[in-house]
Amino acid sequence: MSGTTPDTGTTIRPEPPTGEARSPETAAGGAPVDGAPFREAPVGEAPRATLEDSVVQDGRSPGGLYLVAGFVVLLGLAWSARFLEQSVPEWLAGTPLGGIAKSVEYPVYAIALGLLGNAVLSAAGLRSRLAAAFRTEFFIKTGLVLLGATVNLSLIVSAAGPAIAQAVLLITLVFGFTWWLGGRLGIDDRLRALLASAVSVCGVSAAISAAGAVQAKKEQLAYAASLVILFALPSIFVLPALSEALGLSPAVAGAWIGGNIDTTAAVTAAGALAGDEALQVAAIVKTTQNALIGVVAIALTAYFAFRVDRVAGAAAPRWSELWTRFPKFVLGFLLASVVATLYVSSVGADAAAPDIAILKSLSTVFFIVAFVSIGLEFNVTAVREAGWKPVVVFGSAAVFNLVVGLALASVLFANLEI
Repeated sequence: MSGTTPDTGTTIRPEPPTGEARSPETAAGGAPVDGAPFREAPVGEAPRATLEDSVVQDGRSPGGLYLVAGFVVLLGLAWSARFLEQSVPEWLAGTPLGGIAKSVEYPVYAIALGLLGNAVLSAAGLRSRLAAAFRTEFFIKTGLVLLGATVNLSLIVSAAGPAIAQAVLLITLVFGFTWWLGGRLGIDDRLRALLASAVSVCGVSAAISAAGAVQAKKEQLAYAASLVILFALPSIFVLPALSEALGLSPAVAGAWIGGNIDTTAAVTAAGALAGDEALQVAAIVKTTQNALIGVVAIALTAYFAFRVDRVAGAAAPRWSELWTRFPKFVLGFLLASVVATLYVSSVGADAAAPDIAILKSLSTVFFIVAFVSIGLEFNVTAVREAGWKPVVVFGSAAVFNLVVGLALASVLFANLEI
C-alpha cells in the first residue's frame, strides 16, 4: 500500500519483509503481495509511513550513483557532527559558554546538521533521489544492539534490590502518568507511547525501541528525541545543584540523577558533577532502567496488536502477531548484554575494558549516522500537526518524574553505603 506525504508529494512504500514486521505491500489493483493481509488506513487518514518505510520518488528506485552519493552526504554530515561534538568544547573553553558546550551531546549536532542537509537537498531537488541511503531503521537497530554489549548485568546485581525496585516503580508510575495525560490531551497513541517510554525508561533509546514496537512515524521519533535532548541538557546542572541544596547523601543523589535524566551520557555528566560516589549509584540505576527496554517493548507490542490496531468487530489477532510485530533487535540488545557480562566475568573487567570501549564507540558511530538520517528524513508537517501538547505532556511528566524519583530514592537508597 502506498501513500503520499502532504508536504513533499513523496511516495511512501513499505520495504519487503526482512524478518521485521512490515506494512503489507499491494500489487496493482490493491491485491496483497505474497499473501500478506491487506489493511487499509482508517477513513480520512493518509497511509502511515513507519520506521520501516523507505522513500521512493516517482515510483522508481534511485540509481546506484544516487545511492552512493546519498551515503557520501550522510557520512560527511555524521563526521561533521562528531567533529563539532569534540571541537566546540575546546573552542569555547574558558568562556562563559564552555560548561554548556561540554554538556551538548552528539544527537544535538547530528539532528541539526541532518535538518540543515534536509533543507539544502530539498531546495536543490535532490533529497528524494538520495533518500534510499538514509537507512534510519538499520542504523538505529545496529547501534542499539552494540549498546547492549556495554550494559553489564553483573553491575546491576551489585545493587539489585533498591535499583530494580526503583526502576520498576518509577517506570510504571511515570509511564502511566504520561500515557494518561497524553490521552487526556488527545495525543496520537503512537506518539504518546514514544513520549511515555522516553521519559520513564531511558530517553532516546527507549523511544527508538517503542517506535519499533508501535510502528511509529519517523517524525514522531524525531520529535520525541528532540524533547529528550531539550529537557536533559538543563538537568545536567539542575539536579546536582538541587541535590546539594537538599543535602542528599551521595547514594540518594546518584539514584535520583540516574532515575530521572533520560540519557546515559547526561546521567554520567550530572553524576560526575555530584561526585564520584553519586556517579557510581547513578550508573547502576540508569543501567537497570536500560535493561528494562525489552520489557516495555514487549508490553507495547502486545497492547498495540490487541487493542490499538485491532479493527472493531474483527477477530482477535493470533498470539503469533506479537512475534511478528515485536522489534527483534531488542532481543539482540539483551543477548549482547548477556554475552558481554559473561565475557567480562571470564577475562576480568580490566582486560575487557578496551573491547567494551570499542563496542561503545561503534554504537555511538551508528547512532550519530542514525540521527543525521532522522534529520534528513524529517517531515515538518508531522511536527506542526503535533503542536504544543506533546511539549506540555513531556514537561509535566518530567516534573512528575523528579518528585516521584526523589521520594523513591530517599526511601530505597537511604541506608546504602558506598
